[in-house]
Amino acid sequence: MRRNKKTLILVLVLSFLLLCFTGCTKKEAEPQNRLEAILSRGYLEVVCEPYYAPNEFIDPTRPNNDNIVGADVELARFIAERLGVECRIIPLEFGAVLASVTEGKYDMAISTLAYTPARAEAMSLSKGYFFNTNYQGHGLIIHKDNEGIINGPEDVAGRTVVAQSGSLQELFVLEQLEGYKEFKRVSSTNDTFLSVQEKKADVGVASKSTTGLFIEANPTCGLMIVPDFTFYQDESTLGARIGMPLGEDELVARINEIIDEVVESGVFAKWYDEYTEYAKNIGVK
Repeated sequence: MRRNKKTLILVLVLSFLLLCFTGCTKKEAEPQNRLEAILSRGYLEVVCEPYYAPNEFIDPTRPNNDNIVGADVELARFIAERLGVECRIIPLEFGAVLASVTEGKYDMAISTLAYTPARAEAMSLSKGYFFNTNYQGHGLIIHKDNEGIINGPEDVAGRTVVAQSGSLQELFVLEQLEGYKEFKRVSSTNDTFLSVQEKKADVGVASKSTTGLFIEANPTCGLMIVPDFTFYQDESTLGARIGMPLGEDELVARINEIIDEVVESGVFAKWYDEYTEYAKNIGVK
């Protein structure tokens, strides 16, 4: 009887120790941050707005599950490869791109994000991964019917201006244009072009290089860039960056290491040039 009691006590003690060990092991195995979570689940979720060639755009000749291409997409895949995980690209409108990362729904946004003070308060921003040596800045986009009539910011008074919501261009409108009658915020840069093309707005604000690509792909669109004017841009806002949820310091540090590799090797500039030609060849709109 005594031996049975000892055996029972021993079994209970061992069971308790096993429970403690199992519980501790499970607790230790739980991801402690987003980087660990990405590595644990085996895939990286990247959001982008696929209407900004050559960084991210849709190739209609490819299957729907593989039709988002561009320099930023190559960067996303490169990061996933370095992390040893699968890359999943999620296309969203630009406002949703920003909100989803701010809310922590997805791992990161790689969508030609510029630095703005407000954006830096809402999400963690990486180092700049692309500084275009041929950077033309941002300008005013008009219909050719207004050539010689709208020549700069002084001619915007009383007119309707359009720019992408949540973008650096929106900041330019708010800080560097005055006297406009109405400011329309749209979901994409393409919508900016279409608004001016269809004369729903008098003036659009957009990247000159992206506008040039659009005009080249759509020679009858009737758009032009106002010559001899470029918005002032502080050096701190230069460079495309990756957005990540606030507080994910481990992820930011690892991404910055990968960005250093991309910048030093010049590989992103190579992707940018390749996809500039790619976009031209397929007549991206």
